[in-house]
Amino acid sequence: MGLFEVDKWQEIFSTIKKNKLRTFLTGFSVAWGIFMLIILLGSGNGLENGVKKEFEGDAINTIWVNQGQTSIPYKGLQAGRRIQFTNEDYEIIKTNVPNIDHISGRLTIWQNNTISYNNEYGNYDIISCHPDYGYYETLEVTEGRFLNEKDVEEVRKYAVISELVRDALFKGENPMGKYIKVSGVPFKVIGTFTDLGGDRDMQRVYIPLTTAQQVFNQGNRIFNVCITTDDISIEQSQEMVEEIRHNLSVKHKFDPTDLRAVGVFNNVEEFKRFLDLFASIRIFIWIIGIGTIIAGIVGVSNIMMIVVKERTQEIGVRKAMGATPWSIISLILQESVLITAFAGYIGLVLGVGLLELISPVFDEMDTFFKNPEVDFGFAISATLLLVFSGALAGFVPARKAASIKPVEALRAE
Repeated sequence: MGLFEVDKWQEIFSTIKKNKLRTFLTGFSVAWGIFMLIILLGSGNGLENGVKKEFEGDAINTIWVNQGQTSIPYKGLQAGRRIQFTNEDYEIIKTNVPNIDHISGRLTIWQNNTISYNNEYGNYDIISCHPDYGYYETLEVTEGRFLNEKDVEEVRKYAVISELVRDALFKGENPMGKYIKVSGVPFKVIGTFTDLGGDRDMQRVYIPLTTAQQVFNQGNRIFNVCITTDDISIEQSQEMVEEIRHNLSVKHKFDPTDLRAVGVFNNVEEFKRFLDLFASIRIFIWIIGIGTIIAGIVGVSNIMMIVVKERTQEIGVRKAMGATPWSIISLILQESVLITAFAGYIGLVLGVGLLELISPVFDEMDTFFKNPEVDFGFAISATLLLVFSGALAGFVPARKAASIKPVEALRAE
C-alpha cells in the first residue's frame, strides 16, 4: 500500500484514459500558466540584461561633472557666463568631496587627432586623463600598463592604445616601446587595452593629462571631471552632487541652484532607478503568472470534484469493503498531482526551450534585449510548486471523497 502501489496507478491511468479530452483541457490550463510565467520572467530578465549591458562599458558608480553656462544672474554677474574648468577644479573636488573612490580630469583633443606609425595613419579619439580614468571605463590592459601618477607628474609623452588601434597601425608588429605620432608629436606606447564599451571606446588613445595640456597648448584646462564612488546609497550620491555644486559655485561665483552652470550626471542614481524599475516589473510578472497558474489549479480542483461525483458509488463500495479514508484521499491526490505536475513540466520545458531558441537571435542584434533566460534554481522551485499545487488542488475533492458514507453512496444513481 502507498504511493508506489501498482494497482492504484493503473486505476489512475485508466480513469485519465477514459476522459482524455477533459484531462487534456485541464492539463493545458496548467501548462499554459507555467509557460506564460517562464516567458514573462525570461523577457523581464532579457530587458534587464540589455539595460545592464549598456552600463557595462562604464563603471556603474560614477558621477560626471561637466562645465556649462550660467543661466541665473548672481551677485552682480550676468547670466550667460561660460564656466571653464581647470586643474584647480579637479583638486577642489578631490579634496573637499567625501566618498570618492577614484577621480580623474579629462581633456579630449578633437582637432588634429591623426595617429600614425611609419606609413600607417588613422583618426582616433585622443583622451588625456589621470590614471584613475581606467576605473571609470572598466578597461582591461592586455599588455604593458596603463598611465600612472609619475607619467602625469613628469609630463611624459606616453600613450596607451586600444587593440583596435594596434592592429590598424602595427599590422601584427609588437607596439610595446615603439613610438607613434599623435598629431605629429612622438609618443611612446607603454600599453594596450580592450574595453567592454565596444567599438566606440576601442577607437581611443590615452595620454597623460598634463602632457596634453602642454603639447597641445591647452594651458591648465580640463573639460570635465569623472568620479567613481564607494558603495553608497542614492541619498549619499545626491549629497555628493550638492557638495560638488557648492564647492564649484564658490570658486566660479555662480548660484548653486543654477543647474546649467555645471552639469552633473549621477550614474549611481540612474542605475539604481533602473534596478528599482526592474524589481517592480518582476513583481508585476509574478502577479500575472501566479494568477494564471491559480486559474489552472482551480480548473484541476473542479475536474477532480467531478471525478469524485462520478465515482461516488465506486468509492462507497471501497469503503464498505474496508478501504481507509487515507487510501481514498491518496487516490484522488495522486491523480491530481500527476495531472498538474506533468502538464506543468511540459509548460516549463516549452517555455525554457523557446527562450533558449530566441536567446542567440537577440544576442546578435543590437537591442536592449539580451540573454532572456530563467535560472535553473527557478525551474526547480517551479517544479516543487507544481507538486504542491497539485496536492492542494486535489485536497478538497479528496476530503469530500473520504467523507462519503457507504450506505448513501450505494443509494446514489
